Amino acid sequence: MKVLVTGNKGYIGSVLVQCLLDKSYDVVGYDTDYYKNSYLYPFNPDIQQIVKDTRLCSIDDFKSVDAVIHLAALSNDPLGELNPNLTLDINYGATIRIATMAKEAGVKRFIYGSSQSMYGISNTDKELEEDNSEKNPLTAYAKTKWDAEQKLNTLCDDNFIVTSFRPSTVFGASPKLRTDIVYNNLVACAYTTGKIEIKSDGTPWRPVVHVKDVSNAFISGLEAPPPLIQGQGFNVGIRNGNYTVRDLAEAAQRAVPGSELTFTNEHGSDARTYRVSFNKILTVLKDYYKPLWDLDKGGKELVELFKKVNFKEKDFRGSKTVRLESINHLLSKDELDNNLFWKK
Repeated sequence: MKVLVTGNKGYIGSVLVQCLLDKSYDVVGYDTDYYKNSYLYPFNPDIQQIVKDTRLCSIDDFKSVDAVIHLAALSNDPLGELNPNLTLDINYGATIRIATMAKEAGVKRFIYGSSQSMYGISNTDKELEEDNSEKNPLTAYAKTKWDAEQKLNTLCDDNFIVTSFRPSTVFGASPKLRTDIVYNNLVACAYTTGKIEIKSDGTPWRPVVHVKDVSNAFISGLEAPPPLIQGQGFNVGIRNGNYTVRDLAEAAQRAVPGSELTFTNEHGSDARTYRVSFNKILTVLKDYYKPLWDLDKGGKELVELFKKVNFKEKDFRGSKTVRLESINHLLSKDELDNNLFWKK
């Protein structure tokens, strides 16, 4: 099967490509390469690569492709708020354009990398389910993800299978590591500074999941029978995969023995708290999605990566691993225009 992965040069995409190659898929990469200077170590998989903005895609890009896994997006809330109209163009408009052209080109499956941010702030007494829980997207990023899911489902038919996966906040090692996401941030802070400082009281809930488990969730969308996945959304996580910020901080401290953990409580009880149910993916796709990673295993992996690449505080806080910093750096160097198209 030939699989085209948009955003293949990103944090998740780099890991997903290797997972696909390990399973003998024929992979085509599609990425505008905003983060070409963000490698922690060389990673040059032997795949066909299209370097192109998703907003400029054409039907010819999808000829002879069997499936598309669409990850490319402005990838988090701060980046999404950089320019909400631009976020709409990239995360919604380009997504629908890609799916429409892929369908016209004869692609059979479209796997969408969505987000749990669509649930917004919620009552943590109840775990949020895919189909019955209220959607309350609060940011440009979250709104575009939810709107795109709904529109994509209108394209479903017997010859075009559409599935949306909503990952928890991702963690784990990657050649394109991000430290602007919670558990990676905590472990990186502990490793490079010897301290973990939590500005809330540690009680907010955060579902998190390892990048390889997320990758295997996307692959399950390639392998599961159409009746199980057609038009469906799946929260991606592990059993008991909801953690408090305190749980995450203590796991980071275990990963870096001797690091100091403090809770300043200056922000009180953070309002951004939610718990998510993973029952659907763990039951409906139990034969195809089998997560293997937990916090301690992932924390150990991160520390091994940091040792391997001689990771320093400047790497942790700088444009190499913080996506908004990376985009702002390209803008300041006049390499991107105000619409985030390359100038050269």
